Amino acid sequence: MRIALIDYQAGNITSVRRALASLGHEAVVSADPAVVAKADKVIFPGVGAAGSCMANLRAAGLDRSLREVIAAGTPVLCVCIGLQLLFESTEEDGGTSCLGLLPGSVVRFRPTDPALKVPHMGWNEVRFADDPLTRGLPTSHFYFVHSYFCKPGAGVRVIATSDHGEPFCAGVRKDNLVAFQFHPEKSGPAGLQLLANFVAG
Repeated sequence: MRIALIDYQAGNITSVRRALASLGHEAVVSADPAVVAKADKVIFPGVGAAGSCMANLRAAGLDRSLREVIAAGTPVLCVCIGLQLLFESTEEDGGTSCLGLLPGSVVRFRPTDPALKVPHMGWNEVRFADDPLTRGLPTSHFYFVHSYFCKPGAGVRVIATSDHGEPFCAGVRKDNLVAFQFHPEKSGPAGLQLLANFVAG
């Protein structure tokens, strides 16, 4: 099986690769759209700011590559900023146009409780809807690092939710595309199980 990790100069790709290796799966890290196009599974991870990440994606032609593999039915898993960039726009960096692969927008947390900090960072409870990727995963704690969260539009199924002063969407699915705000690669056994489900699915 060919697993491609999209390299758009965002952080955390090494952690995802190591997590997959611990499960017995090798992955190629690539910024080459041709390599991504040939993969059996694609993972779109990342930690970074929306503006620079979108610029890097477009400069490498990886925005077009993502559209092509999703349209072709290739299973795609997106993580953290990889989730946020799927939507039409984000408030980050003064307002950034994103990939527009999913309807909806990304907004900043504005908690009214001064005890709740932004960025939202650390372990938080996640509740899952029934989905092939989350079967066998009970309500559990996963690791988050983010200041923004998505508000999906029509046709996007919410498969995970969490709370930070208000309920927020922590995972979505649309056909072969699935994405999570938390970092499965940093979330212990439950996160590894989710990655294993993706590879096996």
